[in-house]
Amino acid sequence: MDIQSIIAYFLVIAAAVFLVKKFFWKKKKKADGCGGDDCGCH
Repeated sequence: MDIQSIIAYFLVIAAAVFLVKKFFWKKKKKADGCGGDDCGCH
């Protein structure tokens, strides 16, 4: 394998991880934080 293939595979894996984190990873929000279910902050 040459360096170009290694970089290409790394970029594909990094993009896949980014997409999984963006769309499938659910963030845990604090109960006292604002934003979500009409908490009356605005």
